[in-house]
Amino acid sequence: METLNICSLAPYFTDEAAAWELLESLRWPTGSPECPHCGEVGNAALLKPRNGQATTSTGKVSYRRTWKCRNKTCRRKFSVLVGSIFEDSKVPVSKWLMAFYLLTASKNGVAAYELHRTLGVTNKTAWFMFHRIREAMKEGALADMLRGTVVADETYVGGNPSRMNKATRARWEARKNTPHSDRTSGMTAKTPVLSLIDAQSGEVRSRVVARVDGANLRKVMSEQVDMAGSVLWTDEGAWYGQIGREFTSHVTVDHNAHQFVGAFGQSTNKAENYFSQLKRSLDGTHHHVSVEHLPRYLTEHDFRYSTCHLSDSDRMRRLVGQTGGRRLTYKRVKTTA
Repeated sequence: METLNICSLAPYFTDEAAAWELLESLRWPTGSPECPHCGEVGNAALLKPRNGQATTSTGKVSYRRTWKCRNKTCRRKFSVLVGSIFEDSKVPVSKWLMAFYLLTASKNGVAAYELHRTLGVTNKTAWFMFHRIREAMKEGALADMLRGTVVADETYVGGNPSRMNKATRARWEARKNTPHSDRTSGMTAKTPVLSLIDAQSGEVRSRVVARVDGANLRKVMSEQVDMAGSVLWTDEGAWYGQIGREFTSHVTVDHNAHQFVGAFGQSTNKAENYFSQLKRSLDGTHHHVSVEHLPRYLTEHDFRYSTCHLSDSDRMRRLVGQTGGRRLTYKRVKTTA
């Protein structure tokens, strides 16, 4: 299996035909095309242009590889882009591959403006490409619940409220009573985030919460964790007390007493490490992330942290393999903001 890095991918960045074949090998690792319409695998024929090179309606050369399903009840045409985050995209496949590699290989993430300069696409296109890739990074609807030993901790994302200028403060004052405000910590413009980490596998799931209190944290945990069959590790935050009773056991570590690893090995260090990397990326790479789009950026960091044991090559293969069955239109992204 070919190792994917800048050197091995370089030929595909300048050869669109080869880029199409590489994307097919990543999405269909068995080598058999999968029809996105009927789901049949390995029963499709590659359609070749009659006059050699295919062209578009405007006369431009087209490198699209089109397949036709042989299933008698289907018989529909498709390409490797159909039924995935790539569908209806006019961005060359070679540039998509570069974007995937950059986002999976960079520990601190990549800014959309950097991709705009690197690939020669507009800033709007780069921003939308990254949001599509983040859509592929989400765990599937049928993802298993976390179980075993689960580390839970919360943090706050956002700038220092004391440094707000007049315009920013006016905007915040107008929206501070929305579900994103945290009234438990006083006057703050920061957004609370809860992260749940499987202590054995290292898988992390982060969610924006309305407030740091027992009700909001329990709602997130009940959706992501098999509470009755798991052990909970936290600090001594009062909001974890009632929730911990629903777990097999609840073990805490007392940070106020400068205790970072307890007698039973309990610790929230994994969460602290995750938050450290997350904030370095948000502050140093993106500088500012809106509350509305913060869940997508959390998804990106969850994916990289959860797959940190994989090589860049394997991480990219896994991510491209998750692009099927997911669509994200520009309208959907804009209505989030």
